[in-house]
Parts: sequence; C-alpha cells; structure tokens
Amino acid sequence: MTAWQELARSTRRETGRPPAAAPERAADAQPAPPADPWPGSWQPLGARFRTAPDGGCGTNFALWAAGAEAVDLCLFAEDGTETRHRLTEQTFQTWHGYLPGVLPGTRYGYRVHGRWDPWTGARWNPAKLLLDPYARAIDGDYTSHDATCSAVRGWPEPDVADTVRDNRDSAPYVPRAVVVHDDDDWYDDQRPKTPWAETVLYEVHVRGFTMRHPEVPPELRGTYAGLAHPAAIAHLTRLGVTAVELLPVHHHVSEDHLQARGLTNYWGYNTLGYFAPHAGFSASGSRGGQVGEFKRMVRALHAAGIEVILDVVYNHTAEAGVMGPALSLRGIDNGGYYRLDRSRRGYADYTGCGNTLDTRQPHVVRLITDSLRYWVGEMGVDGFRFDLAAALARGHDGVEMHHPFLAAVSQDPVLSRVKLIAEPWDVGPGGYQVGGFPPLWAEWNDKYRDTVRDFWRGARPDVRELGYRLSGSSDLYQRGGRRPYASVNFVTAHDGFTLRDLVSYNRKHNEANGEQNRDGTDDNRSWNHGAEGETDDPAVRTLRRRQLANLLATLLLSGGVPMLTAGDELGRTQHGNNNAYCQDNETGWLDWSLLDDSEWSSLTDLVSRLVRLRRAHPVLRQRAFFSGRETVPGGQRDLAWFTPRGEQMTEADWFAPTAVLGMLLSGSAMSERDQRGRPLADDSFLLLVNAGAEPVPFALPGAPWADSYETVVDTAAPADGPGPHHPAPGSVLLGGRSLQLLRVPAPD
Repeated sequence: MTAWQELARSTRRETGRPPAAAPERAADAQPAPPADPWPGSWQPLGARFRTAPDGGCGTNFALWAAGAEAVDLCLFAEDGTETRHRLTEQTFQTWHGYLPGVLPGTRYGYRVHGRWDPWTGARWNPAKLLLDPYARAIDGDYTSHDATCSAVRGWPEPDVADTVRDNRDSAPYVPRAVVVHDDDDWYDDQRPKTPWAETVLYEVHVRGFTMRHPEVPPELRGTYAGLAHPAAIAHLTRLGVTAVELLPVHHHVSEDHLQARGLTNYWGYNTLGYFAPHAGFSASGSRGGQVGEFKRMVRALHAAGIEVILDVVYNHTAEAGVMGPALSLRGIDNGGYYRLDRSRRGYADYTGCGNTLDTRQPHVVRLITDSLRYWVGEMGVDGFRFDLAAALARGHDGVEMHHPFLAAVSQDPVLSRVKLIAEPWDVGPGGYQVGGFPPLWAEWNDKYRDTVRDFWRGARPDVRELGYRLSGSSDLYQRGGRRPYASVNFVTAHDGFTLRDLVSYNRKHNEANGEQNRDGTDDNRSWNHGAEGETDDPAVRTLRRRQLANLLATLLLSGGVPMLTAGDELGRTQHGNNNAYCQDNETGWLDWSLLDDSEWSSLTDLVSRLVRLRRAHPVLRQRAFFSGRETVPGGQRDLAWFTPRGEQMTEADWFAPTAVLGMLLSGSAMSERDQRGRPLADDSFLLLVNAGAEPVPFALPGAPWADSYETVVDTAAPADGPGPHHPAPGSVLLGGRSLQLLRVPAPD
C-alpha cells in the first residue's frame, strides 16, 4: 500500500457534493476528556483567571463557536502532555466552563468538532489544535507542516484537494494560548493626549529600531524593553515626535513560503492573535511576561510625552487561503468569521492574503472592537492605524461608509476618543477610498506622497496639485466637517523605498527576498540623480542630500499631520529593496552608526529643528482649512500664493508650466482661537520651493505682507543659526532644486 493509499484510508474524501441531510462526521482522534469543567460563565470571552464561588482560584474559558457540535479545551503540562476537557455548557453560541486550579502561565488550546462539508464552508476538524481568538499571550511558534492544514495538501487531484480532510494531529506544529492574570489599573500612567493638530508621527518597527543600537544592552535589543530604554527614548525626544506608530505588535507568524526560503515575516502583517503582544519582541519570555513588558514600554513612552499608536491588521489573518493552516478562526467557525465566495468553498479575498474577515457579522465586529478596547483600556495605547481599512468597511455591495464596523467604532465611548487612522484602500473593486472615511478618522494620504515625490523629481508640469497638498488637502478632506489633520502626510513608509533610496534608485532591487524581484511596486516615483545606488560622485551625493532635505522640509511644513519613517532622519538605506517585509537583518534594522557621519547626521538636526519650529508656531499646524480670503479689504489673506515675480497667483498661473511656488501663511489673519476664545496671532512664514535645476530670483512680497523677511531654512545653504534678513520689497535667489522658509516676525 502506498503512502497516498494509507492517507486516503484515514481521510474522508469527496469527489462530489455530500448529501445535505446527513453529512458524515469524523471520529474523535482521542478518547473523551477525563472530567467535565464546572459550568462557568459565557462572558467575557477568552480565558480569565478569577476566584471561584468556593473561594479557590481557577480560570473561566469561553469560546464563541456558533456551528460547532462539541468543543474540547486542551491543557498542556510542562512536558507537553495534553489533557482534554469537554465544554458541555453553551450559552448564546458560546461554549464555556470553569476549571479550578488552572493558574496564570497555563498553556491551552481548543479542538472543535463539527461537520466537514466544504461545499457549505463547514471545515471543522478536531485533529487541529486551535488558538483562542481572545488569547492574551501566545507561547511557541507556527512551524510550516502539511499536518496544520484542515485539508490534504498535495492531494493528487488539486481541484478537490480542499475537500479532503486531513486527520493528522497539528499540535506539534502550532502555538498555544497562555492564561494571563490582568491586574494592572494604570493608576500611575499619564497619557499625553496630544491634540491631532500638534501630532507628529514616527512609524517604527519595535525590533528593528534597537537591534543595532549601541547604547541599548544586547539582551534588550529588538524588544519592548529595548524601545523603552532611555537611549531609545532620547532619540525620539530629540526629534520631537509626539507619537510612535508601531508596525504590527499583535502576535504574528511567518507564512509557509517564507519558512521554506529560510525567511520570516519581519513586518508582521500576518496576525494570529488580536489580543496578544508578539512574543518575539519580548525580553521577558512568552508565558505572559510579554504582556507586562509591553505595558512598561507604554508607560515609559508616556512619561516622555510620546503616544503609542498600533498598526493593526484586522482585515485578514495568518490562516491564508483554503489550503493554508488551520490555526484558529477557520477551525472554530470558518463561515462565521471569513467572507466566503459564491461557491462557499473558497474566500472572497480583498486583501491579497488569501482571506478577508467578514465584518458584516456581529461577532466579527465584536472580536475587533473587543480587541481595540483591550489595547486601549488594559494595555494603555492611544490609537490605531488600520491596515487595508477599506476591507473592514465592505458590505454586500462594496465599501460602505455607514458600515456596522465604522458605526460601532464611532459610537463606542472608548474608541471614539482615541486616534483612528485608516489606510483607506484594499485590493478589491472600489477599494480606493482616500478622502472617503467619515469624521473621527484620519487617513494615510498617498496622494500627498505621490505629489511631493513627483514635484521634487521634476515630473509635474505645474503646481496645482502641490498647492492642495501643502495646504492640508482641502479637496479631499473639507467635506463632511473634517479638518486638515484628517490628512496623515507621508513621503515614505515601511512599504517602499526609504527616503535615501528614493533619491538613489530608479528601480527596485528585491532579489534578497527570493521572489525573482517580482515583489514590491514598480511605481516608485523615484530618481537616482544620475547613478543607480551608492556612488562616489560628489556632485550626485551633494544633490541627493539636498533632495533629502527638500523632502523632509516639505513634509514637516505642510498642513496636516506629518508621519516620518524611522531611519529616514539618519539616511537609512535598504540598498534599493522596496519590499523588505522579510528582511529581519541589517537591511531592515536601523543603522545608528550614521549618526556619527556628518553627511547624514545633518538630516537629524534638520528634522529636529523643523519639528521644534512646527511646535512653536500654530500658523504651521492650523486646525481649520484656509479660507484664502482677506480678513479686511486690502489686508492679508490667511493663505496666499505667489509667483517668482512676487505677485499673487492667478488662475492662469496655476495652469502654467512651472517648478516654482511661493506659499505665504499669515500669522495675523489666522482663524485660530485659544482656549478662552481669543484670536491667536503668530509670525508669518513664506515657503519657497524650486524643483527646477536652475536658480530662480524670487521677488519678496511687500506691504501688506511684510517689511522684511528672515531666512529660517535654506536647503541650498544649510546653516545651524538664523539666516540673513531681506528687505521687502526685495528678492532672494532660490537655488536650483531647493527650498527656503522665511519668517516675518509678528508685530509687537
């Protein structure tokens, strides 16, 4: 008998649709559990350590599994021995029970029994050990193995492989949930509560930030404790950023194809546990210590005045497509958690990752909102950036801005008070929703990214689009009562070139990912300035450094909320890799030695200076859109646009080919008021940009705008102290491919 014949004898195989009346059930792989738990409670979901009615201690377990026929709770001893307990109580589709004597640190999982009927989306298989969706901590890793799949991988007839159930035990290859004791009331924590208009975001990877940091102890590098170390926080405070936006810290695992190539999912957009801090970032172990370590990191950042924003991935899970591993939701209630396609055998994939959570289902909305509230209330975080947020708002007829998920968040007394950032697209039809999310939500503004990149590489014939992006993107966000801070402006992010690579490469160089350079976008809008990659040509290097300064200054002087990508202020390079999601090595980690190189440390100084300037001057971070109107006849406008002739731009000027623009923000014509309702006054600023190769004389506007100007920033002639003064009317020479910021002091 061949190996395939042996597998077939132990596996129920279907080549046609089974009878609807009596689908076959598989026999249990193990004998009945030795004892029944006490009834316990159906809420809250998950495992909660608590005091029993008799005064003893134990843990209540509750699992929502609507279509299941039986649920076994599996406890694991230190030597790995598994003990099963049948949960006999079911309330409102939740299976529950209380086990006395089960203490924090205990590892557990579930085996869920039910129909095997892939034609209706039913994929229950008790041979697969499943993770509790509400697990607060996770121990162990996922090891790629065919036994983790509910169906038989590699079945000789691929078109029916997903209908053939695999009865091999998956337990040796999958992680376990851990019972955690929640005992923290955050009495000593002070949340910064930074207003949106004053926010400066810093997107950072917990591990990559400190893996090469010389002042962080080796045993703490790459961990939550490492990010909380004074040396790490000192850099953040030096920059002046108000919030870190952490790449995914929910517990995640690496996909099969990466494990086969000896790589890992470094970025972490492959979530397995929505309540558990990723154990791989913990210096305190994986048996619950990661929870306390994460909380201590949040406290340390808060003490430094820095908020913590989490990048969260609720659009899909690590279970991938139908032939992916059955690790949690698929085995608990496949059709109850995932969006199935018309055939019910496969998934509607709006994420490009094989599956999409079905947020049309109330229990899925509950799972997500319970997770969000947990991270705010018990883990102390201050907001969230939602990966592929459009997928979360998909109803029956596409993306719906009145979707139950968005409605649940907007009325929630906890979630409606934290920062909410949407990545406003997914990969499905109609998924691009930039500018479409409702009030309370900010959005990653990729139109800002593309416009600024195109302008500084000389790819735009005029400055119409740039005007919108510099002034807060009113064309996208003014509708519906939103504010300029709905626009999260960025030039780079984790996904794509670093800033240094953006000015050093025309093409992606992703060969190290092992995908024949097919992965990653080809739409980089980059320019290598005459040499592909690193070069010794001094002229190219000088121009690249100036362009880096131009891009950073544009970002930090634009209306909206700026987001810096960690390492851009150091001149970090990934050597042309624009999709370093699997590069958990020096390619993906920050190189702190760049701070010792004056060629790159000047960028850090520039960022710090501009962030301080932004914080000191409300005219640079206004909370309302500009009107563009004169406050008094013949007086100043709150926002005015100028040509190099020193004249206010006409409609014809906006359509004329040009690479030069002047934007004047009036500090005396602001609509802003202080907390007592009094009008605010500030200095005025004139921002001049020139993306052309040649210097351009720029006439400075005189009365009523200014009598004189002081140069604050000039990327063509960087200086640490105040720049020269210029009378008005008069002119300055705006260097080729450069930016100048000039200040007009407020009247005494």
